[in-house]
Amino acid sequence: MRASAFVYPWDVNGDPAAAGRVAALGVAQATLAAAYHSTRALTPRHPRHRVVTAEYAAVLYPPGSRWQGRTPRPHPAGDWAPGDAYGEAAEALSAAGLEVHTWVVLAHNSRLGAEHPDTSVVNAYGDRYPWAPCIAQPATRAYLVDLAAEAAVRPGARGTELESLGWYGLAHLHAHDKTAGVGLGDAGQYLMSLCFCPTCRAGYGQQDLDADALADAVRTALEPVWRGAPSTGGWPAVEKLLGAREAAGTRAWRDDRARTLQEEAVAAVRAAAPEGFRVLLHADPVSYHCGANAGVDPAHVLAVADGVVVPCTGGADLLTPFAGQGRADAVLAANLTIVSGLGGDPAGLATAATHARHLGATELRLYHAGLASDADLRAVREALGEL
Repeated sequence: MRASAFVYPWDVNGDPAAAGRVAALGVAQATLAAAYHSTRALTPRHPRHRVVTAEYAAVLYPPGSRWQGRTPRPHPAGDWAPGDAYGEAAEALSAAGLEVHTWVVLAHNSRLGAEHPDTSVVNAYGDRYPWAPCIAQPATRAYLVDLAAEAAVRPGARGTELESLGWYGLAHLHAHDKTAGVGLGDAGQYLMSLCFCPTCRAGYGQQDLDADALADAVRTALEPVWRGAPSTGGWPAVEKLLGAREAAGTRAWRDDRARTLQEEAVAAVRAAAPEGFRVLLHADPVSYHCGANAGVDPAHVLAVADGVVVPCTGGADLLTPFAGQGRADAVLAANLTIVSGLGGDPAGLATAATHARHLGATELRLYHAGLASDADLRAVREALGEL
């Protein structure tokens, strides 16, 4: 199976051994961040640093002239990835014999929310989620589509993997996150992720829903949950809490906004890319789910993109809805965490990969070569050698 390792530019730049170390894992490809959200990351082998703090969502190359005079616009990185950090790292990885694809994070941007609060998702209580741009707003959609095209199609890149191309919601993994005190469950997460910005309120109206009444219904449905009532189950639980008509209306609006954004972004990338450029989406096969792996309709997304990257750490069941969808050469990449400290199991990689292949996976994604310990990387080399 073809395998690719995720990498940050700061893992490679300033470390002459880094690119060769990634290639020595036995992967054919490096998926290199070109636009990324804020993070704090270990670099356990770098000769100049051990911790990198990316203070805000940024592009890891000099943004182009298309952003002149525009708002919002992407920000270049600070001293954690200066200049054309992406380009420098890509050149080193390519020289080591790796095919380089871009890794682009889109609708996950706390700086955008801080500088332009009106772009953020607003929940039924009026709380804004600054990390979560509302993908229904026309100006935000235009920004995301242009960012996708620019960040994806960097010089020499052979493809891209677009993360967060859909709704983001309450779940965030924010620094010092303290939102787990009440078990919201799948249904509660959905209700807390519904957006009530002016654009979405108008969108609910198009579904014959009164936005004020809907927000009140969300608050009423959640009140028992705040008091400790269990919130379990998937979509049937949403319908029970909110009402079948209201649940269907919100999902119709949100699914449409996500699907059309995915279509527009992929089309923009392809228009800017050379022939043969592959476009994959990080995806969850349940369309109402929010997060980095955007909720999608499997048949639709595989008719739009060249494939998907699916989270498979802890189990590969999410691959099943994608299997057999789309054209015969569609890529179905199983994303497996290889960092023991992040819950990964590099020693079990060969077994997990074999199971994923049985469920339809055609490729592997390994998260994350720069974060993994030496022991984790040794286990990965052994597993890929066995495969």
